[in-house]
Amino acid sequence: MVWVRSEYVGELAVVSAWLAALVPWNVTYASIPGYGNALFLRYPFLEVQYLIGWTIEERSFFLRPIGRAIRTQAGEVVYDAYIAWAIGSALIALAVFVSILYYLEEERLEAGPVDPAKVIGAALLAAGIVLGVTNYLLVALGVPGIPIPVGTVLVIGLGGTLLLAERREE
Repeated sequence: MVWVRSEYVGELAVVSAWLAALVPWNVTYASIPGYGNALFLRYPFLEVQYLIGWTIEERSFFLRPIGRAIRTQAGEVVYDAYIAWAIGSALIALAVFVSILYYLEEERLEAGPVDPAKVIGAALLAAGIVLGVTNYLLVALGVPGIPIPVGTVLVIGLGGTLLLAERREE
């Protein structure tokens, strides 16, 4: 069974890269003993934290770009998980960069020696695997709550689909 028609692989690659950049790779609802509950939405380039029933410096909502989120965790037990997140995000950024080039220069890139859809697929699959390891690290390091790998599964699926898609010459 064919998952995607060969004439639409390029479009799927571009949309997949952007979808991977916009979907949270991790959603965690945690109960923090002594404080309250917290909801974390971790996107490839951004962390959203919403505190339920408590505040930090009179704030209950935090929006942190990935760089600031990593600096916030420096010296903490989850620092390695955040570094792995940065690696996965860099791979997604690569996929987005290639997708922009592909969108703007489709004919030229398709005439080249490497299929740009496969490059995007490989970057997304690698990113999904790294983000899967990051989800594991969050659990193994004892972060409260259970991380739900929403986008991680999606990114792995999209990357695998692009790598397995066959192009037919017309």
